[in-house]
Amino acid sequence: MIFGTGDCHGAMSMSKFNMTNFPLQKELTKDDYMIVTGDFGLVFSLDKEEEYWLKWLHKKSYITLFVDGNHEHHDKLDSLPVSIWNGGKVHFINDNVIHLMRGQVFNINGTKIFTFGGADSIDKMHRVEGKSWWKREMPSNKEYEEGLDNLEKCNSQSVFEKLMAGLYVKSLTSINKYFEVLEEKLDYKQWYFGHYYEDRWIDEKHRLIYNDIVML
Repeated sequence: MIFGTGDCHGAMSMSKFNMTNFPLQKELTKDDYMIVTGDFGLVFSLDKEEEYWLKWLHKKSYITLFVDGNHEHHDKLDSLPVSIWNGGKVHFINDNVIHLMRGQVFNINGTKIFTFGGADSIDKMHRVEGKSWWKREMPSNKEYEEGLDNLEKCNSQSVFEKLMAGLYVKSLTSINKYFEVLEEKLDYKQWYFGHYYEDRWIDEKHRLIYNDIVML
């Protein structure tokens, strides 16, 4: 099974994964996955508290996956070795906690999942660059292009041509524009995302997740 949830911000939301709030985990194995849709936050301060919770997740019966948000230590993530896992690029935080990199297509339990992390810290004027926010929180043109390349590999050429007809990556200035074009041109079943601290269906295809744990 594959589950999804929203922002954790490090230790702040680890309680959602305890046995009381997520009792189904008793039945899960390493063939089951929990995807955090941004702002994982346990690769941020790199302190003892984060180390404790990463070890705690490592002991879980299932595997934790996460897409990066803006509240991550992006320099640290970028410094990790890149591995290929289930068809896409990842960083292994440990054997049981895996960062799903931007613009990748993964085949997880027979389901194709496209991941694209990143977000802009609107409060960065109150943060310290390299300590509490990082420029790499926003995607690069290379990551935008790689995302399109990977979509081309798993979609028909006609779908990719539709994407390229609506998007000129080198002139792209906003991750929102990238998502708008994917929304308009790409065929997909469900779109899950975090960042906005709410739990609700926007419509039948778009699910905003925060505290909820949903089965994908």
